[in-house]
Amino acid sequence: MIQSDGIRPDQYEAIRALVYRKAGIALGGSKQALVQARLAKRLRKLELSTYDEYLEYLGGPDSDEEIVQLLDAISTNFTSFFREEKHFDLLTQIVREASLKNAHKFRLWCAAASTGEEPYTLSMVLQEAGPSITDLRILATDISTRVLKSCQAGSYDAQKFKNVPEPLQRRWWVREGGRLVAGEMLRKPLTFARMNLAEAPYAMKGPFDVIFCRNVMIYFDTDGRKKFVNEARRLLAPGGYLFVGSSESLAGIADGFTSVMPSVYRKGSP
Repeated sequence: MIQSDGIRPDQYEAIRALVYRKAGIALGGSKQALVQARLAKRLRKLELSTYDEYLEYLGGPDSDEEIVQLLDAISTNFTSFFREEKHFDLLTQIVREASLKNAHKFRLWCAAASTGEEPYTLSMVLQEAGPSITDLRILATDISTRVLKSCQAGSYDAQKFKNVPEPLQRRWWVREGGRLVAGEMLRKPLTFARMNLAEAPYAMKGPFDVIFCRNVMIYFDTDGRKKFVNEARRLLAPGGYLFVGSSESLAGIADGFTSVMPSVYRKGSP
């Protein structure tokens, strides 16, 4: 039986510190009940009865996999196809302009893939808008191994497609009963990988033409946001674009970027 009085403040503080150290996620004091509810499942799975036992387990020699499970458990993943549609309108314009200049290569990093709706939307948009682009690569990363499995499966309830025009559904998706499954050409540009944005420098060289990192920095403190923005600046090509969430801003940390529209920034020339 899991400790009856729930997670104590000192135990929660220890979890908060570990999550911040491992993932750069700053859990607020108001998240204690949420963390308790989600970690209770891990305690039952591991047949542990107290959070002290769980913390001891997390500090053990074989804790790496459980830390991944911990981060999976506390991660909140809400997404949808064509979420914040104005971003995809601008991306379409960017890619069309590149295509008019006969660009053949385009690189995009989706830094918070979640369950896959965003990277699959990006694949549709880029392929629709850039007919001259024959060398297209989309790197889609997330810290959660759980959601990356959904990305790899690429199978969604048909009800999720209310924001996807019918012609795009027919062109890029295969209907299987009440679900739609990503077709081969939609998957082709995509590579899915686990990545922890708190571990800089990031293990890629770039350059990327566009980086999408939406609704992630709201979980970081100022140092975490600076770390990500510095890495994004390093990895973007001159003139490349950084898209963040509509509730996020680079105010005070936007050196080297110019605001294009709310939540979209462009890297200056060297």
